[in-house]
Amino acid sequence: MTGSGSGARIRLSNRYGETPLAVTSASVALAGEGAALRPGTLREVTFGGAASVVIPAGGEVVSDLAELRVDRFASVSVTLYFAGPTGPATFHAQAYADSFRAPGDRTGDVGGEGFAERTHSWYYLSDVELTGGDGPDRETVVAFGDSITDGFGSTVGANRRYPDCRIRDRPWAVLNAGIGGNLVLNDSRWFGESALSRFERDVLDKPGVRSVIVFAGLNDIGFSEIDLPTYKPAPDVSVAELTAGYRDLVERAHARGIRVVGATILPFKGAEYHTARAEAKRVALNEWIRTSGTYDAVADFAAALASAEDPEALAPAYDSGDRKHPNDGGYRVMAEAVDLASL
Repeated sequence: MTGSGSGARIRLSNRYGETPLAVTSASVALAGEGAALRPGTLREVTFGGAASVVIPAGGEVVSDLAELRVDRFASVSVTLYFAGPTGPATFHAQAYADSFRAPGDRTGDVGGEGFAERTHSWYYLSDVELTGGDGPDRETVVAFGDSITDGFGSTVGANRRYPDCRIRDRPWAVLNAGIGGNLVLNDSRWFGESALSRFERDVLDKPGVRSVIVFAGLNDIGFSEIDLPTYKPAPDVSVAELTAGYRDLVERAHARGIRVVGATILPFKGAEYHTARAEAKRVALNEWIRTSGTYDAVADFAAALASAEDPEALAPAYDSGDRKHPNDGGYRVMAEAVDLASL
């Protein structure tokens, strides 16, 4: 957690479920090593005073407040128990942090011995909300984007995504609203609702948001360049359509009094969907981001990570290996490219 507080509540989502979801019990605690919890911090989570809750298809619930002291940068563990089948899960596929699974009700377990399975996905949990903090850390910065914001290529469990780095070294909470494969203009059954569709839920409706970093568009450019079923939908999106989408996001944020930092699209020469046409779009979009005056500020990620020998490519020292996603060092440089005063 990049914020602090004296109490925590959880938000559970069945947004994409097709049937009601029965949550039998839940608990929250400060995380220890692996699946273990920090002794003395386990708290039962209730919903309107009840231990269990049923979330309707397409709905969500917010728990009662549990008294729990959470300091900045502490890790919080949420344990859920489902006594029956859940059906298809609402989940975040690529969280780049470990979650653990075990049979039976483990919501009262402090040790992690019973958790024999692990996953890098987060299921049903959409938010942990803290209350009781004071000072400017009650304000929030949102990093909004696709797999690079999500942290693809970073070390799992090490919190080395770019929003985990320097931009959190100030007294505000930082929310990572990245979704791998996400598109600006089109919804996808696998990669989620488009940036335009989810912006209100994932940015504007979050409490205390002061600014948002918008870093998206690479997938809109690249998906149409390669004929693979993974990259669908894949319409040929123009630069004009993308800039109109960016303007829409900025206007909606400004209407809520939220500052918007625009981030340039990273070089991706050598990646599977890099073509001359895609590169021309990237160059044009980055020029627009830098010079249009649409954003309150610009984070020039492209300039920071480009190879000195070939500006169309990531610098080898910052490449995770697929020519489009940074490694831990690259994410650190991205964070350093954000002017903290702009937030």
